[in-house]
Amino acid sequence: MSLEWSLKNIYPSFTSKEFITDLKKVDDGIEELKRFAKSTDEKSNDLIKLEELINKLENINLLLNRVGSYANLTLSTDSRNPEGRRYLDVINSKYGLLAEPLTKIYKWVANIKDIDSLIKSSDLLRKHKFFISEIIEKNNYMLSEKEEAIIAKMRNTGSDAWLNYKDYLISTHKVDINIDNEDKTLPLTVILNMAYSPDTNLRKKAYEAEIKSYEKIEEGVAAALNGIKGEVLTTAQLKGYKSPLHMTLEESRMDEDILNSMLTAIKESLPSFRKYLRRKAEMLGHKNGLPFYDLYAPVINKEMKFSYEEGKAFVEKNFRNFSDNLADFAINAFNNSWIDVMPKEGKVGGAFCESIKTINESRILLNYGNSFSDVVTMAHELGHGFHSHCLKNETALNSEYPMTLAETASNFCEILVKRGAVKSASKEEAFAILEAEISDCNQVIVDIYSRFLFETEIFEKRKESSLSVEEINNVMLKAQKESYGDGLDNNFLHKYMWTWKPHYYYATANFYNFPYAFGNLFAKGLYAEYLKRGESFCKEYEDLLSVTGKEKVADVTKIMNIDVHDVNFWRNSLRLIEEDIERFISLSYEVK
Repeated sequence: MSLEWSLKNIYPSFTSKEFITDLKKVDDGIEELKRFAKSTDEKSNDLIKLEELINKLENINLLLNRVGSYANLTLSTDSRNPEGRRYLDVINSKYGLLAEPLTKIYKWVANIKDIDSLIKSSDLLRKHKFFISEIIEKNNYMLSEKEEAIIAKMRNTGSDAWLNYKDYLISTHKVDINIDNEDKTLPLTVILNMAYSPDTNLRKKAYEAEIKSYEKIEEGVAAALNGIKGEVLTTAQLKGYKSPLHMTLEESRMDEDILNSMLTAIKESLPSFRKYLRRKAEMLGHKNGLPFYDLYAPVINKEMKFSYEEGKAFVEKNFRNFSDNLADFAINAFNNSWIDVMPKEGKVGGAFCESIKTINESRILLNYGNSFSDVVTMAHELGHGFHSHCLKNETALNSEYPMTLAETASNFCEILVKRGAVKSASKEEAFAILEAEISDCNQVIVDIYSRFLFETEIFEKRKESSLSVEEINNVMLKAQKESYGDGLDNNFLHKYMWTWKPHYYYATANFYNFPYAFGNLFAKGLYAEYLKRGESFCKEYEDLLSVTGKEKVADVTKIMNIDVHDVNFWRNSLRLIEEDIERFISLSYEVK
């Protein structure tokens, strides 16, 4: 069985007739939309025209998804592939060509009289009622088609250029460090991985070397951050949003009350996380809280090991304990070369899942290393794939879900595997799993809260002027102190955390932090419902995933009778973590 994915079901090659034909169809589709945009000035049958538009948009979405996925996936395992790089640039440039005609078209849609009656009279339009309603809502924040086209084109030399510059600085950044009396210059990624080393001295040395190294690139990265945040503020103001956060919430299909309810519960839970951090600090020999360099330090060397075959079997078993549909999906992915498993030269790091709507398949990239955390990552990415699988009967236009719901299925699958592992683990292994789980939750709750605070203040200060490196560092330290409190040793925080976290530099996805907390806590809330409901939950869960592309967040969660406006929902999810923290503290005195 191959440990590399096959892309042949997408296209045989970049030179294949199928790929070249679809690339030409993309150009034809863009020209069709341009002609359609011009025709909106003419009197015509709005019903027929609106149905025609839905079909054209569906067609161009499917085509761009297929050609774009093929280029992205090719480069993910062969980063130097010249054809992949060239075609990805070509495909990305085509998105910019859509801005002007789509703006004009969407303004036409928003001004159709009695559009509700038209929607009621057509099966196709009824099916896409939510998509059409979003067009109308977004029109409130749209500029003229010329202005929208200018903004889209200017991003190439603005935020996109700054992002590329920042990526270049970080990807080529080297850190000077002395290890075993030998001076070395190592890539930043190697230094960052030392945070997980069992060697205390190495963790501290890596942290100190990392912090010092940023002096070489801090001005350049700060310029990128200032440039991108400045562009976002200008764009949000021009479009009529109250703030970049308001813009993000609109794009996330949720209101500020939901966010505030979640943040209220998170703030209430911070003392529990600080209790965990202080106990971990004690176990590692620290008296004033945990130094940042020991956040990821192992407290016990008892991680369970799984070969890839063992990992697959373990995932399938725990998925099947929940649902045959989920387990069968995983087996299909394993058996049909949907997964690229092992690290290799030219392959990107990390893990992801990409779904190709036209063939109703996903491709999953792993960098498997035989640890239990690799098994969890596999389950996480299969969860993303299963989410897309549950959307297989929906059109492409009804399959785009917001950031807030994007991590639901992936986090849920993580829970299934982690809970299953604890049942079969020794006391020491269970403790290691528990600590890793709480550490992960600390990242997506406490650290994410610090990132939210950081980005909020950066936007506020950037309204007045660009920020110096020192000012940015001070904002980061302030955010970390407010979120971590006495859980961390304030003498060893990480003032440069803003340099390499990529999410701060996405001009079209601001505040890409709170969705991680939302996904984690929503999945935990769903798991609590599963424990109450048993087998009946599984069908409702799949139904929930199937409508994530055509409902507001609050309406999606109502399917499970969950009210995400209610702070008590978030409190109950956080209580599961708090119970794990208490168990961790109790066990820590038994295993150490």
